[in-house]
Amino acid sequence: RVAIARALVMSPKLLLADEPTGNLDSVTSDEILALLDRLHDERGLTLVVVTHSEKVANHMDRIVKMTDGVIES
Repeated sequence: RVAIARALVMSPKLLLADEPTGNLDSVTSDEILALLDRLHDERGLTLVVVTHSEKVANHMDRIVKMTDGVIES
């Protein structure tokens, strides 16, 4: 959460998040996903999220998948 807060200090239009829920318990992970939703909805923030978590990926509006170095849409 601190890393997200630091990233938002300058009011960016784009947030890059590398494994934002990695190493978190399920409750905190859900809180982070809800926070990202609010940032997107209320601030119009564009999110680019990199994750290995199917749960996190399925939470996003669009999924771009990379398999064996090849990008799939």
